[in-house]
Amino acid sequence: MNHIWHYKSFDELTSKELYEIFHLRVMVFMVEQDCLYNEVDGKDLKCSHLWCEADGKILAYCRIVPPGVSYTEPSIGRVVSHPDFRHLKLGYQLMRHSLQIIENIYGNKKVRISAQSYLKNFYEKFGFQQVSEEYLEDNLPHIEMLKT
Repeated sequence: MNHIWHYKSFDELTSKELYEIFHLRVMVFMVEQDCLYNEVDGKDLKCSHLWCEADGKILAYCRIVPPGVSYTEPSIGRVVSHPDFRHLKLGYQLMRHSLQIIENIYGNKKVRISAQSYLKNFYEKFGFQQVSEEYLEDNLPHIEMLKT
């Protein structure tokens, strides 16, 4: 299986790519995690999108959120891996690529995220530290984390 990485602005996405991105996000965040919320939140239009695909299927995805959209700092959001391919551990590559893109584009290493609480240890491996108490976002426990 040949993995291909893509990085595009919203306007560069094809309709099929956008469909596949939303399909994966809805499949995991709304169906698998049993969470009803507004997945299409308007931020995608301002974000760039990074994903890994193989054989036309998206295996891992995230959006890179510019400063001023979610936080003062740039952010990484909607980090997701396809359930059938989690054994490949592509989330690690996804985060490394995302952080490098943020550094290249915004010239800083400060990044703020809203992380599902159970993923705290995963994000700590990339230098993120918890900076808030746990809170509910879309009925799921989250924490705010900052990488400096």
